[in-house]
Amino acid sequence: MTKAIKLLTALPPPQRQSLMTLAHEVSFPEDTRIFEAGGRADRFWVIRSGAVSLSQQVNSLQRVTVASLGAGDLLGWSWLFPPHEWDFGAEAFSPVRAYEFDAAAVLRLCEEDTQLGLSLVRSVAEILAHRLETTRGKLMEHVSRGRSIL
Repeated sequence: MTKAIKLLTALPPPQRQSLMTLAHEVSFPEDTRIFEAGGRADRFWVIRSGAVSLSQQVNSLQRVTVASLGAGDLLGWSWLFPPHEWDFGAEAFSPVRAYEFDAAAVLRLCEEDTQLGLSLVRSVAEILAHRLETTRGKLMEHVSRGRSIL
């Protein structure tokens, strides 16, 4: 299984410092919907404190939590890939403090600093690989208990 990494600590110090020039501190009260699946993905966050649940709406009445994120975790990767729409919804499970990044500004910075762009894409890819493995494990556990996924 891949190892869980934290975006900011995975970046080399010069690239991390460069990225952090674009960070804005934000907070979300508990139970706040941060974004919904299908919405425009034009930003991302690195969680400083608190917990966020990622969920998928499986039918009109049921929403399933697919991941829980905490301090240091990347929230949102859909800004990096067309069609730039959220694949999941996200909700603050507790009061959350985070660094928010405007996707367009980050992409411009990555074009100017290709080392940052490469480091950022590699780090996001590692994070996605780990989350995919974790989700696959949860699904296998769910199915092995004889439960229907839907």
